[in-house]
Amino acid sequence: MRHGHENIMGKRQEPTRREMLLAATAALATSAATGDSAEPAAKEGTAMKPKQASQFAKLALKGIQKEYPNKPGDVLNNERDVKATRAVHPTFYGSFDWHSAVHGHWMLVRLLRLFPDLLEKQAMRDVLAAHLTAKNLQAEADYFDRPNTQSFERPYGWAWLLKLAEELHTWDSADSKEWAKNLKPLTDKIIGRYLAYFPKQTYPIRSGVHPNTAFGLAFAYDYARAASHKKLRESLEKRSHDYYAGDVDAPVRWEPDGADFFSPSLMEADLMRRLLPPSQFQTWFHRFLPGIAKGEPKTLLQPAVVTDRSDPQIVHLDGLNLSRAWCMRGIASSLPADDPARKVLADSARRHADAALRHVASGDYAGEHWLASFAVYMLSTPAPE
Repeated sequence: MRHGHENIMGKRQEPTRREMLLAATAALATSAATGDSAEPAAKEGTAMKPKQASQFAKLALKGIQKEYPNKPGDVLNNERDVKATRAVHPTFYGSFDWHSAVHGHWMLVRLLRLFPDLLEKQAMRDVLAAHLTAKNLQAEADYFDRPNTQSFERPYGWAWLLKLAEELHTWDSADSKEWAKNLKPLTDKIIGRYLAYFPKQTYPIRSGVHPNTAFGLAFAYDYARAASHKKLRESLEKRSHDYYAGDVDAPVRWEPDGADFFSPSLMEADLMRRLLPPSQFQTWFHRFLPGIAKGEPKTLLQPAVVTDRSDPQIVHLDGLNLSRAWCMRGIASSLPADDPARKVLADSARRHADAALRHVASGDYAGEHWLASFAVYMLSTPAPE
């Protein structure tokens, strides 16, 4: 492999840092995938295996440095705004779209926390150090001052950005402290967006894709608690109760839609189990999904069927199976041990996880640029005993 190149005068040039990172990532992707003899144990409790973590890390390393194909979500205010994605988003330019790049970075941080001696650790640290610089992240924060960015990535990308901030905040390491400091201008911008927007959103959005309100509130609430951000936490609690506290008998038989990667009903329940005391949550949950203890409806408890993993909308259903699994695990863990819904949810979560995990690395970028993040989050969420 050539690690440099010749210029037009015939003099050899040294590779750039980006070229070296890409070369290292390519070498990892083409190396032996197992590495069993050197696999370390996870630092924290997780259902993830080191071999899986290594495979997920390789997907993230590939994705967050891959600028094209790309689906930008920018509003162009004039011809000066027509720029390459990396010029506009110097950190989150890869993985097909901004939000996938954000949760790809979260995934690398999460895996470094769980598996500090992972075989890919140096490549992971190098990429994060190159991307999470003060200069790059200030540019990402400044983007939100541009006209017509009010709804940019609202709330899905916002939620993942705060999940990244939470991961850095709760990881006690020199790197995480530096990266969290660099991320702070963007973190503060996103917190400001939450505080300004959700008091104005009268009705929740109950879709199974990016605008889903419950998901946006849940991850933001995790951050607010971890970072002891009282104003954000109280605002999220109020909006969550306003939106969902009175919900009963959700029309869950209508799920799933053909392009869902979230279950609207389970995502709502996964949010409310964060906010309500256990006894209140149990009462609320059985009013909201009254058939679960009896295994109904089957359309919610059986994994979704994915017929074409090269189709960027149909492959969403692999993500649905993963997010259903993490919601079911969280909800079941919040119910009393003798609640019959607990076993129903735990069993269904296992079926959903089994149906999706084998397809995270499908060989098609339509799913590979984002599904590993869902898998890592699901597998690092405690399962009910």
